[in-house]
Amino acid sequence: MKILHLLSTVDPRAGGPTEGVLQSGLSLRALGHEVEAASLDAPDAPHVAGFGLPLHALGPSRGFYGLCPALVPWLKEHAPRFDAVIVNGLWQYHSFGAWKALHGGGVPYYVFPHGMLDPWFKRTYPLKHLKKCLYWPWAEYRVLRDARRVLFTTEEERLLARESFRLYRANEEVVAFGTRPPPADSAALREAFLAKFPQLAGRRIILFLGRIHEKKACDVLLKAFARVRDIDANAHLVMAGPDDNAYAAQMRALAGELGIAERMTWTGMLAGDLKWGAFRTSDLFALTSHQENFGIAVAEALGSGLPVLISDKVNIWREVQSDGAGIVTADTVEGASSGLSAWLAMDPAARDAMRKQALDTFTTRFHVEAMSQDLLRVLRENADLQGGAFSRDQFAGKRALR
Repeated sequence: MKILHLLSTVDPRAGGPTEGVLQSGLSLRALGHEVEAASLDAPDAPHVAGFGLPLHALGPSRGFYGLCPALVPWLKEHAPRFDAVIVNGLWQYHSFGAWKALHGGGVPYYVFPHGMLDPWFKRTYPLKHLKKCLYWPWAEYRVLRDARRVLFTTEEERLLARESFRLYRANEEVVAFGTRPPPADSAALREAFLAKFPQLAGRRIILFLGRIHEKKACDVLLKAFARVRDIDANAHLVMAGPDDNAYAAQMRALAGELGIAERMTWTGMLAGDLKWGAFRTSDLFALTSHQENFGIAVAEALGSGLPVLISDKVNIWREVQSDGAGIVTADTVEGASSGLSAWLAMDPAARDAMRKQALDTFTTRFHVEAMSQDLLRVLRENADLQGGAFSRDQFAGKRALR
């Protein structure tokens, strides 16, 4: 198959969707399929050249919305080369542009909302939600209504998506989601990480890895750690992620107020061997988010044999809890501190058993191969391929006659 992924950006700082597209695309290419990506990035953006898939950077775009005049003409010209276009994310111009270019045509498009319809945003940012309500009927509602399928990565996400807007219509389907396993050389990865952060040697590391953002409930994690730090003098909290924003500055100040600054390390964003080294060196991965559609970093932690402490607002919490691959708590200080206390008091045999289960859970549920096969199933079932109602070549011919 020939597949085009459409994103607002391939900047890794944007979070899980970029990584998910990359890993899915690499997996599908290894199976012999052709996968390309298009984004609203400027061609000279620093993150464009290093993206691991053939990429069409159609920007520069304008404003937070990402208005990109080149998108619709480019899609109309190039979409007929593909069997399917997959739109990743909502609320920026790439999704509406895909609808403008493709609805009613012969190339089907699919949408991954990636949690962007979760009602948490409605409750937390009511003014932004009001703006979205004005925008919804003539843009994103149509994007979802006319998509061949709207793809959710968990049943939880699918059900929550129905709660944000009264006017909602979508051909829903839940598909597997996952990522690649980590590099195999654990010892070398640990050595590389500790060479960069030697102060962490011998520590019992609780790792947060992701955006330092209000949604991630970083304040909850810091306050919970402050409550339990005396259980083990070697316990150390590592905050790994882009930390050059105002919220990160607030969290640094909060750490000082809580008296835990010396029991913490802020690494900045980690990538490559340093990221995997952080997973391999840590004892527990913690994500106490108020809202999390899937959490690629959770899957990466599990794949590294690292147990997780997550809130019940991370949409894969049921799988983690039922497998015994970690600890699930409420997204509150009380919940997180209770979970951390339980982990710090756990005997070595129980910790080792949870580590083993973490890896088993990744292998059976969140491996990128399962994701690729399930996505192929959906595309093959729904796309108009050769011999179907409308092939790519037929669509190109129809456009030529107009």
